Amino acid sequence: MPQVRTRFAPSPTGYLHIGGARTALFNYLYARHCGGKFVLRIEDTDRQRSTPEAIDAILRSMEWLQLEWDEGPFYQTERMDLYQERLHALLSAGDAYPCVCTPETLDAKRQAAMAEKRKPMYDGTCRPVEREAVPLPEGIPFTIRFRSPESGATVVDDKVKGRVEFDNRELDDLILARSDGSPTYNFCVVCDDIDMGITHIVRGDDHLSNTPRQMQLYRALGSEPPVFAHVPLILGEDKKRLSKRHGATSVMAYRDMGYFPEALNNYLVRLGWSHGDQEIFDAQELMEKFDIDAVGKSSAVFNPEKLLWLNAHYLKSRPLPQLAEEVTPYLSAKGYAEPRDRAWLEKMVDTLRERAKSLVELVDMAHYFLAESVDIDDKAGRKHLVPEAKNLLQEVSRKLGNLADFNEAGIEQVFGDVIAERGIKLGKVAQPVRVALTGSTVSPGIYEVIDVLGRDVTLTRLATGVRYIDAHLPTQD
Repeated sequence: MPQVRTRFAPSPTGYLHIGGARTALFNYLYARHCGGKFVLRIEDTDRQRSTPEAIDAILRSMEWLQLEWDEGPFYQTERMDLYQERLHALLSAGDAYPCVCTPETLDAKRQAAMAEKRKPMYDGTCRPVEREAVPLPEGIPFTIRFRSPESGATVVDDKVKGRVEFDNRELDDLILARSDGSPTYNFCVVCDDIDMGITHIVRGDDHLSNTPRQMQLYRALGSEPPVFAHVPLILGEDKKRLSKRHGATSVMAYRDMGYFPEALNNYLVRLGWSHGDQEIFDAQELMEKFDIDAVGKSSAVFNPEKLLWLNAHYLKSRPLPQLAEEVTPYLSAKGYAEPRDRAWLEKMVDTLRERAKSLVELVDMAHYFLAESVDIDDKAGRKHLVPEAKNLLQEVSRKLGNLADFNEAGIEQVFGDVIAERGIKLGKVAQPVRVALTGSTVSPGIYEVIDVLGRDVTLTRLATGVRYIDAHLPTQD
């Protein structure tokens, strides 16, 4: 058996979207599963819409997703000599011919066919009766068309769809080169796949209609077509094709929202593929277990909540030093100063990781650790920073100020002493302290919060809490 060779061939007309990322992932995993090669090809022949910025965005997205290609990136605009060579071969063999029909003529015929409820397809005006080489016209514009079979059927034995049969009479003569000489998508794709030895093509089923024409071209160029696997498209929760109206569809948007590449890959691979009831896979498991034969025929629905749940799993299970490293750019993006030191950052992150679902959410939760001061929520302040809490805050502040070993154990002992001396429950002192330190009633454990804030910040904010109480004392009539 020849070595498996798959490819991902995006058109650089915009960002890499979720559907394209899944296609790349499936091709990458199948190549790795089979011990083959994964090729990256940039299909940039549409010069009006292809941009360097889009190419860069695609490459950065692939790198972030950790989809390492073995060969490439190849660029179609650098391969024009190959296309001209193959075009000449088809013309010489009589498998292609020049067409001088003008766009106006073709459009008129198309309109007439639609008015008569016929399929609008090329009527073969310029097609030679016999398969023979035809001299190219001089002095007038012309396109090059492929001489497709007029009878029989083209059969696609698809790895996902099964057997799909196309009546050749329904397939008109495809344009291979435009009047300006530029080759067309379907022709370039076939030339590239032959030249690169691609054995398996995994792509969205919106490309299925191109496949019979491409198979005919493979054979006309003396090659057997690769194995095709057309995977169902990803749908939004309204069961319509996934688009911007369903939320973010750009891979890098998910990076910017604080998702992990492993989480996105894990989620995308499960959109159409399964391995028993297993939900969570590491990269090695995916390479070992992924197979095209297990890709389903039904469209998968993109569920943002499920992706967020999966991301939270990766966040919680991340090694703490790695998580601290990964959160750092998001701190900078929010305008926070450089953390005090790496040990402190890891301690802070550790207090929040169980509650956060993304790196952005973790940074948002960390505002009271990172800001110089906090704004006290009015509802929380009026409920908990009341006159009877003033002495509690002052007592906690005094004991923390005198604490020899400022750590969680010592902090817990301070609170234990206060509630024992006062004969109160922990909540009576913990909640006013929490509101003074964080501005709200929700945070990790109060001992952890104080330990991370440190003695100086804690005492400063407790003093601010006392001033808040004084400022909100009831006025005397």
